[in-house]
Amino acid sequence: MPRNYAEVSRAIVDALGGLTNIEAVTHCMTRLRFVVKDKNQVDTPRLKAINGVMGVVHNDTQCQVIIGNNVSQAYQAVLEMGSPGGVASTVPVKRKITLRGIGAGILDALVGTMSPLIPAIIGGSMVKLLAMILDMAGVFEKGSSTLVILNVIGDGAFFFLPVMVAASAALKFKTNMSLAIAIAGVLVHPNFVELMAKAAQGQPVEFAFIPVTAVKYTYTVIPALVMTWILSHIERGVDRITPAVTKNFLKPMLIVLIAAPIAIVLIGPIGIWIGSGISALVYTVHGYLGWLSVAIMGAIWPLLVMTGMHRVFTPTIIQTIAETGKEGMVMPSEIGANLSLGGSSLAVAFRTKNRELRQTALAAAASAIIAGISEPALYGVAVRLKRPLIACLISGFICGAVAGIGGLASHSMASPGLFTSVQFFDPANPMSIVWVGAVMVLSVVLSFVLTLLLGFEDIPETETETKSEAGTAAQPAPVTERTNAINSH
Repeated sequence: MPRNYAEVSRAIVDALGGLTNIEAVTHCMTRLRFVVKDKNQVDTPRLKAINGVMGVVHNDTQCQVIIGNNVSQAYQAVLEMGSPGGVASTVPVKRKITLRGIGAGILDALVGTMSPLIPAIIGGSMVKLLAMILDMAGVFEKGSSTLVILNVIGDGAFFFLPVMVAASAALKFKTNMSLAIAIAGVLVHPNFVELMAKAAQGQPVEFAFIPVTAVKYTYTVIPALVMTWILSHIERGVDRITPAVTKNFLKPMLIVLIAAPIAIVLIGPIGIWIGSGISALVYTVHGYLGWLSVAIMGAIWPLLVMTGMHRVFTPTIIQTIAETGKEGMVMPSEIGANLSLGGSSLAVAFRTKNRELRQTALAAAASAIIAGISEPALYGVAVRLKRPLIACLISGFICGAVAGIGGLASHSMASPGLFTSVQFFDPANPMSIVWVGAVMVLSVVLSFVLTLLLGFEDIPETETETKSEAGTAAQPAPVTERTNAINSH
């Protein structure tokens, strides 16, 4: 990513039709996620031609621009340009209601809400892993206050996950954040948690003569997400019926009195059932297919990342780890998927004659192998050259199978890489360390060899030089005749 983030971000916004065509903007670990009002105004070729843009993914009204590990700096540069939407942003955008649109909207809400929370979740996961390692090594006595505090620090993001989800969803649905947090806070309030524990033991619990289902809301995502979406509609309805002179006190009181009971009596239980149903479906498949399900997931994981569908599994992973202490299908499959992209990028760096592509491939390989951040390798190398992607899919399948046969499971949800491989270590099974190491080495070596065997069509030096000089040009630089095809035949 070039250092002039202001210039690149300005070019991206211009290619999207300007600030007035942008309804909202967020970012995840590698992507700028724009919600656009009119997708016909988006100039995709122009976006892809911008120096520093690794790829572009369209999802209904959302346009995802892949930047890489420095996406937060590009995001700040976009915000410094002004408020997205300008004056027109206050006017609701009417969209046709279709099954495809509903599905895309649900996915957009889930991804848009969860993406900003990933750093906190990963940070908490790694602190819990640190506490586990220190406990295993005997650095502190069993049950020492230091270990207890470390576990509390690591568990904070998970225990109060409904509150975090509510705050993030409030931004997504453009509703009052303080009210969303207050209502979500009810779900994790100590007195309410204690009441739900009694209900789980058979003690009748009701609110205004309506039975309340025993639900544990800590570590959950769906209830707070759905509750905040409904809150956004309740807020607008209450705002219309309350007199102006009473809005300061009557409006928030009515919103809380309406939304909180709905969340407790109706939305919470339904959300838990939905989340549990999704988890049950995923792991029923895992139960029937065993290691083959991990292999299949390892093969299709890069494709899921390309479409943004990989974030759908975040709530499932969180809930499974919270309930069982580990997750043995999705996370193990990511080891082979991530490191295969790194190994393939190393092969491209080894064989290419293009200096800029070599630098890109080396940086992408380091990101994927060391940190588990695979999107630079996916968009900057594999998708760009095509055949390396095929090598990664094959390698991901094989390495996923090995991880499944080895029974690997993650105690965290940090993106698998060299530095985060400790999350797969099982204190009760020392051989898990051997299996993790074997899968990681196999992923890099196998994808490296497969990429060399399949070959790839190298990008001539003149093409990348032209693009670099064009920088933020309106159209892609002319492509010279591709030469120097690299393959093993």
